[in-house]
Amino acid sequence: MGLIPEEIIAQTIDRCDIVETISSYIPLKRVGRSFKAVCPFHHEKTPSFIVNPDKQIFHCFGCGVGGNVINFVMRQERMEFPEAIRFLAQKVNVIIPSDETPQAHHANNIRQAILRVNALAAAFFHKTLLADQSPAAKNAREYLKDRGIDLDAVRVFQLGFALDQWDALLTHLKQEGISLGLMEKAGLIIPRESGQGYYDRFRNRIIFPIFDTRAHCRAFGARALDNAEGAKYLNSPETIIYTKGHHLYGFHLAKQAVAEEDCVVIVEGYVDCLIPYQAGVRNIVASLGTALTVEQVRLLRRYTPRVVMLFDMDPAGEAAMMRSLDTLIEEGMEVRVATLTDGEDPDSFVRREGLVKFQSRIVDAIQDNADASSPLNMEDYRSRIAGAKLVFDYKLDVLTRRHGMQTADAKAQIAAGMLPTIYRFPNELIKAENLKRLARALDVSEAALAKEYQKVGQAISTTITAHLHEPPAVNQARASVVERGLLKLMIEKEEWIPRVRQELTPEDFQDTKIRVAITRIFDFFENGKRIDTVNLINSFEDAAVSQMLTGIVTEEEVAGDREKMYQDYISRIKHDQMKTRRQKILQQIREAESAGNFARASELSQQFNQFIKYEGFKKV
Repeated sequence: MGLIPEEIIAQTIDRCDIVETISSYIPLKRVGRSFKAVCPFHHEKTPSFIVNPDKQIFHCFGCGVGGNVINFVMRQERMEFPEAIRFLAQKVNVIIPSDETPQAHHANNIRQAILRVNALAAAFFHKTLLADQSPAAKNAREYLKDRGIDLDAVRVFQLGFALDQWDALLTHLKQEGISLGLMEKAGLIIPRESGQGYYDRFRNRIIFPIFDTRAHCRAFGARALDNAEGAKYLNSPETIIYTKGHHLYGFHLAKQAVAEEDCVVIVEGYVDCLIPYQAGVRNIVASLGTALTVEQVRLLRRYTPRVVMLFDMDPAGEAAMMRSLDTLIEEGMEVRVATLTDGEDPDSFVRREGLVKFQSRIVDAIQDNADASSPLNMEDYRSRIAGAKLVFDYKLDVLTRRHGMQTADAKAQIAAGMLPTIYRFPNELIKAENLKRLARALDVSEAALAKEYQKVGQAISTTITAHLHEPPAVNQARASVVERGLLKLMIEKEEWIPRVRQELTPEDFQDTKIRVAITRIFDFFENGKRIDTVNLINSFEDAAVSQMLTGIVTEEEVAGDREKMYQDYISRIKHDQMKTRRQKILQQIREAESAGNFARASELSQQFNQFIKYEGFKKV
């Protein structure tokens, strides 16, 4: 899929009224020329979310989010920029020209056709489960009833049943005008070994449709009834629209709760997800029976960085859990682990003990002193689930249970399992602290453990707990205020732009987002483009930059002499720039001395002295 032309993006933004778009998600109340609401992106009681129809921007003074209509949709719908543009363009009837090759265009048509086939199949299976009067369908309904799955859950998850016939679905889809070739591409039918004809892939099974985040049916999972022969679970093959490791079961239903709770509970199987959801745990998804993939984790990360893993504690579940943890950590997620005892899973536990004890069991993994017999409401659950057992503690417990800790070989096995996980933490302080904890747990020296740690990974640092950090060059808070002030002047009046260009370059700005904005302003100026708030914000796909700009635009104007402000801002930025250069040379001198490169240290010292003399000369 090619890039969307700038004029199409501009046309889409122009046709989208930000008030109309945002009011379709949250109620807005007019206050003067603007509109106000309770922010949908953080919990608050007093409205601080402002929509400005004149500038076509929004900004929250509580959490700081802001931008244009595209930024709102990106955040609200958890979309990437191109996806949000296409979403809005469709709403306002802007046609996005396709630059796809004929082959790509054909493949896209096939994708859309398979989605339609899957939707028809899901509806057929669902209707069969609810209304078919055959003994097999009645047996399926009784099976779900015995599992504790009620009618509301059946409808919400669109569960279905595949009749115990060779061609029930095939016949139905043919009547809907679907070709055999398309059914096969969707993975719904299988060619006979004789080469003569096809038969249904799913027969005499409970059907669990697998939806994407937009509630499009991508595939199916199918569970055999207890008295059925063959594999217990049978799943759709991978198709042009379905890759198993890219989706999470139930996520289309859970995504809003995941965002609101700022936490997701991950279980293994369909029913393990369905039963707790039915009982009131709405921020729960299933991994489709495997270890989590990078794609699944990145999907989750668009909604929350906080994960609680709750897998079965049988060998397969434990193995999948252990494989998932490193992927989650490597992707920067905050991971905790809640466990049930051997032989239990979320499905059976909730049905036997109820939601309160299910929540308490999660909390037991969070706080050892939790009282599982006391009432635990959802508010307690929400506030306490974030403290579930840390990855380090969980994995160390598992490895200790496997290997023991009586021998040097056992300790080596534990270290071999723990060190790759520790290495994947992005924060160096967390790595160092976990290494200390592991050394204490194994009763080995930190130095010995450090040597083993250095063998993990290809590009690992030669030291673990001590790093040479460059001292901060300037007061970052002050620098940010100064740079924001200068940027605000440039946005308010274009006449400041050529003056700033003569004095400074974008590289002189320390704040990365401000540097990006300044670069764009200079580019607009050089190319004769109109520079105003709307044009500037609309030119950025990066939501963080748009958010920063809306914050600056909506700040109250500071009273005072603009010329004096300008001179003060320029002076401070140049002073900070000099200080940064001075400290950089000092740092290079220290590094050269530490490395024993005294010739280089002497050369740098001369540069430093010349720099000081030049700086002093400028002040005279």
